[in-house]
Amino acid sequence: MANHEKTSEMIDLSHVIEHGMITYKGLPAPLICDYLSRERSHEIYAPGTEFHIGRIDMVANTGTYLDTPFHRYVDGDDLAAMTLENLAELPGLVVRVVKASGAIDIDHFENIDVAGRAVLVHTGWDRHWRTDAYFEDHPFLTETAAILLRDHGAALVGIDSFNIDDVSAGTRPVHSVLLAAGIPIVEHMTGLDRLPIDGFRFSAVPPKVRRMGTFPVRAHARIETKGA
Repeated sequence: MANHEKTSEMIDLSHVIEHGMITYKGLPAPLICDYLSRERSHEIYAPGTEFHIGRIDMVANTGTYLDTPFHRYVDGDDLAAMTLENLAELPGLVVRVVKASGAIDIDHFENIDVAGRAVLVHTGWDRHWRTDAYFEDHPFLTETAAILLRDHGAALVGIDSFNIDDVSAGTRPVHSVLLAAGIPIVEHMTGLDRLPIDGFRFSAVPPKVRRMGTFPVRAHARIETKGA
């Protein structure tokens, strides 16, 4: 008899955070060190018992991170205000726009149903992670694309690029449009090539920090598959 039980495959969509790495040019790299080393713990605990307590000093925009409305708007929801329903087990959708660089416009989203879904834009730019090329001429969404995603009810928007916005000017229209509508953004993703177009659940949950708008997440997808 055939087994039709569902099984799940978990796909990690996050970059590793490492000491000294640069996520965003101009922002400091994380400093990762010991607060209590294993050697030092020998002076505190009984023989044969040791612990390690690490310490990290970093800006919130490090690695793969989530932007909440508070990142852009002083009266927007911060990390602590976001609910799990906003960020976990969202039905996912991948929009593949693998291109050299430049604007990703409305035509890539016009004929797809984004309502209630985490829309993940796969550009392939993560191949440049930890290189100088990552910061130059990256793919980004246009304001009109952001307006369409907002008006059609996207629940979250992610991208595997340096920024979801064009950074050549001081404006950030995509952040402004999406975050004003309460739609969180996940930037610096990776591994979107491993996902199907749909048929998965997406999660990107940060800690609950009051008065902070951005924080690293362990973004991941859960793909449900049927047994043989």
